[in-house]
Amino acid sequence: MRVSLMTTTVRPAVRWSVEHALPRQVLRMSEKRGDIQARLVAESRHVATPDLAGLFDEIRGRGRLVRTDLAYLTATHEVCREVLSSPDVKAGFPAPDNPAIARILDWTKTETLHPVQPPSLLAVDGPDHTRYRKLVTKVFTVKAVEALRGRVEEIAAGLLDEIAASGADQVELVEAYCSRLPVAMITEILGVPPQDQDLVRGFGSAAAPSLDMGLSWKMFRSVDNGLTEFDTWLDQHLENLRRNPGDNLMSKLAATRDEEGGLNLVELKATAGLVLAAGFETTVNLLSNAIALLHDHPEQRELLKAEPERWSNAVDEVLRFDPPVLLTGRKVDKATTIAGVDLRPGVVVTTVLAGANRDPEVFTDPNTFDVTRENAKDHMAFSAGRHYCLGASLARLEGEVALRALYERFPDLQVLPGAQRRKTRVLRGFQVLPATV
Repeated sequence: MRVSLMTTTVRPAVRWSVEHALPRQVLRMSEKRGDIQARLVAESRHVATPDLAGLFDEIRGRGRLVRTDLAYLTATHEVCREVLSSPDVKAGFPAPDNPAIARILDWTKTETLHPVQPPSLLAVDGPDHTRYRKLVTKVFTVKAVEALRGRVEEIAAGLLDEIAASGADQVELVEAYCSRLPVAMITEILGVPPQDQDLVRGFGSAAAPSLDMGLSWKMFRSVDNGLTEFDTWLDQHLENLRRNPGDNLMSKLAATRDEEGGLNLVELKATAGLVLAAGFETTVNLLSNAIALLHDHPEQRELLKAEPERWSNAVDEVLRFDPPVLLTGRKVDKATTIAGVDLRPGVVVTTVLAGANRDPEVFTDPNTFDVTRENAKDHMAFSAGRHYCLGASLARLEGEVALRALYERFPDLQVLPGAQRRKTRVLRGFQVLPATV
């Protein structure tokens, strides 16, 4: 009983105190002092990304790389790209300088995988990152993804048929369409049985807040439980694929365990789990953000109706204007100079991707949503450098096919009052998007 209580309650409570409660208090204190990064974190809880444009401008107005209470901060396109591409700046966050806190965190560690902790692709660099990424890159090349266009069209048509057949006057689009299409696609690619699709979708939603800092105890427990359940399901699923392999990426990943230079079990689960969850979570946000933007800009929707060949560019403009990911952090590994600022090892740099996408040095009239924008593809919604999003081509394809099919089937679609943004800070999209079709 004592061991169970220690494992299920005491250690998680201590871990939450160090990883979230303490940073939460620091954020609140910094916000009261007017710290600009703390204000960004606070305001991202309450408003849509487009409404943060004034704060992005303020960050750039203070400099290309700004020192804050928490880290260095940039919303400048060129500097974000330099940080994310620099060999001297790595993924992940530095270990605590305080030896006592480091020991506490080590004591509270669990075996459950976490998307922003090693050996996740998001948290490693060097040979390990190259090895993990090489195993999945071929599936997500532009050519390989384009070959999936027909299947994406079939899935989209099937979901739209279901909406039409329901006869309902209203539909909640995130549940009925925006989440189901990318989940169906990525689970097929990875060999997940159709009956497990809803389960996987639930895991993704439960794990999404894990990218945020300063979670409440209730949310922390929800995320922790979700990650544990996902971890258990992955164990079972990967074992099933090893016994009964199919022609899919996850079967191939499972097979590499037994090959020279392959993955060990932890690496396999981390890679497979991240590709699975990341393969649909951000696309859900892309689709819901796009529908909301086209509702708010009916003239852009009419333009796409008249010139449907612009849908591909429209997807990139959505990614620029209201990206699925607000920001990402990096740590300095070796002393370096970026944007004229000397950075010592161990410091954190936060790149505000959504801010880089509104940089007037790159985008003319950046706060205007324009599906004809010639350089819309220059956005940084997919990050940059060696951690550039593996699934960028798939996300673009799904966005183009899903949105075009939706508006061709339901040209009179209107978003209704009651839309709700997700409560996550880093991932930006809609949790509820009611509409009449």
